[in-house]
Formats: sequence, structure tokens, C-alpha cells
Amino acid sequence: MAYAAGVDVGSTQTKAVIINEQRRIVGRALIDTGANVVKAAQAVYDLAIKECGLREEEVEYVIGTGYGRYKVTFGNDQITEISCHGRGAVHMFPNTRTVVDMGGQDTKAIRVNAAGEIIDFCMNDKCAAGTGRFLGAASAALDIPLSDLGPTALKFTKPVRISTTCTVFAESEVLSWLGKGKKIEDILWGVHQSIASRSAGLLRRVGVEQEVTFTGGVTKNVAMVRSLEEKLESKLNVSEDSHYMGSLGAALFALDLILSSRSPRDSVEVSH
Repeated sequence: MAYAAGVDVGSTQTKAVIINEQRRIVGRALIDTGANVVKAAQAVYDLAIKECGLREEEVEYVIGTGYGRYKVTFGNDQITEISCHGRGAVHMFPNTRTVVDMGGQDTKAIRVNAAGEIIDFCMNDKCAAGTGRFLGAASAALDIPLSDLGPTALKFTKPVRISTTCTVFAESEVLSWLGKGKKIEDILWGVHQSIASRSAGLLRRVGVEQEVTFTGGVTKNVAMVRSLEEKLESKLNVSEDSHYMGSLGAALFALDLILSSRSPRDSVEVSH
């Protein structure tokens, strides 16, 4: 039995996935990235190994992905998170043709083919307004845990419009609305709608094709899922493992390389 792993080092959290020869997830782990990226990559990998009860030498190939992919010092190769999210999304939801990956510091819109290969993509490279960091600013301003933002936002009755496009000023705008007597849930729904509008704009630039799969840490936020669905007028594919999509894609690429090495006639192309 062959085992392969993917380690996704993100700006906020680091994830690891281990799969078997049947492409089933047998181990997974997630931790905060923190200041030491190399340490985070090793720690999350060790946790994933422990969860599935394997010895480290049983995992034949490891691929690093994410912004810190070159810090996966024990890895055999690195592949961009765009390729890995596309591959992982199509593996989990085979009819995926559009992917929106929302992380801590950027949002990516990706169009893929039936094999999970990238056709086109774009990302909000100018600022973090349409990302998890924007939610973090609202969380800090309102002194509400990130995990409570979604459920609280869904209690809205008269949402406000968040006009700022800058995360730096998001906190002051949120506090301004609070000072005007607006309800927290109405402010929060406005924040979610602002992010959803920017994400939908990115998706339309690459072309929204059915089905749309939502990946990244923000998939855990129920209000973000709902607001994006409203903006796109489409149901989103979301899984319990959506947070692990990048590391899953990396593990799938790693398994490809293991299996192709056994049979030289089968050539597998991996895009970096």
C-alpha cells in the first residue's frame, strides 16, 4: 500500500493530509502557522502521521504547497496552491469547473477542466479586503470570536453597507456603524456581503461555470457560504474537508508520482 502526503502552509493555518493508494484520506491535521513556518510544517505533518498510525518512512512522497511551500523542508517537491486547490476540488466534487479559495490573506478564483487542470485564475493581489483578514478586522472591532461571526451575521434584519475596500479601515468603519446604533448582526452581514461582492467579481473575471466549489478556511463560516451563494445565484459545493483542499490536492499529485514511478510507461505531468 502506497501513502502520499500534502502539506499546505498558509498565512494563517497549516494543514496536512495523508492519502492511501485508493486516494482516500487516512490522516489529516491543522494548526495555526505562527511565526516559525518550518516548525509549523513539521508539526502538522507529525500530527497527521500520528492520526493515521503510520510510520514516517511509510509515506513515500510529500509535496508542499501554499505560500510557505518551500519551507516544507522534509518534502520531495513543491506545487502552487492554485494547482492543488483545483486538483483537490475536482477530486472531492468531480463536476467542479470553478473554484473560489478564500484564505487568510488572499482570495483566488480558479477555472478548471474535468481533470482538475487550471484553465484560468485570478486573485486579489492588491489588498486583503475580500479575505479572511477582513473578517478578522471585524472580529477584533466587535470583540466577537471568529467562530461566532457567521451565526451572528445570519440574525441580521437591516444590514448596513460596508463601503471601505481596505482592511486597515474596516475596523474603524465597523466601529462607526456601531456608534450610530446599528445592530452587530446587521453590521456583520454587511461585512460578509462586502467580501462576497469582491469574491464574486473575481470569479466573473475567470468565468463562472457550474459547479462552483468553495475551498479554504473561510468555508467554515456559514454566513460567508450563504452570502456568496446569493451573489453568485448558485449553490456552492462545501465539504467538511474544504479547509484541507490544498493539502489534499498536493497529496494527490504526490500519489501520481509514486504510481507513475512503478510503471514507466505511464507518464504523469505535474504543473508547478
